Amino acid sequence: MRTFAVLSCVVLVGASLAGAAEIRGQYLEARTCDVYTGPCFANAEMSLGGKEAVMAWKVDEGGWQGTELEGLSVALVIKAEDTLGDDGIFTQDPGRIDAVILVDDKATSEQEFALVDFVKTSAADYTKNVKAVERTAITFDNDYATMEGRLKAGRLAEIRTRKLQDFDCVCTNEQVFYQPLTDVKHSMPAYTVTQSFGGRGLDAKWEYHNSRSAFLAVFRR
Repeated sequence: MRTFAVLSCVVLVGASLAGAAEIRGQYLEARTCDVYTGPCFANAEMSLGGKEAVMAWKVDEGGWQGTELEGLSVALVIKAEDTLGDDGIFTQDPGRIDAVILVDDKATSEQEFALVDFVKTSAADYTKNVKAVERTAITFDNDYATMEGRLKAGRLAEIRTRKLQDFDCVCTNEQVFYQPLTDVKHSMPAYTVTQSFGGRGLDAKWEYHNSRSAFLAVFRR
């Protein structure tokens, strides 16, 4: 009986470790089209907007492929030929997607490699054509009570959000029309005060303001 109890304990501990997340933290995303909107507005933007996005991860705990990453952030900036979108039923074909990865300048060379690999794994569909990997100072924090997300990646990229308000409702038929671009947990739409990219590698720079185009979430892998 004692042997059985010990073995049971080992099995339970092993199952617990197997189910534990290797890495977890905060996620912030902003697009150049509304993600919380009515179908009529979304249809009007298709093939015209939503071709660009900034995605960011901040590691609160854990690491990747054996490399500790706690406290570090990384961002992915993408530009597609057509609208990026998945409404949970149909996935649009955005054509070719070019990407730039922005790595926290506090990362060591080993941590940079792990962060880039994490992004390529987490957003595999959007990182087939990575044009550049840039190191820059990154500050990133999500306040889920106020829905204020703040990402500042040097002078290269920025996101600032706030909570959606009643007066942000335009057609009274709003819903989460598009899903987040990557696998995250507890995603919530937010109002984008500003989103911008001013770096190199995508043959494009943009500033996008005052839209219902962001998500705050958490991630676990």
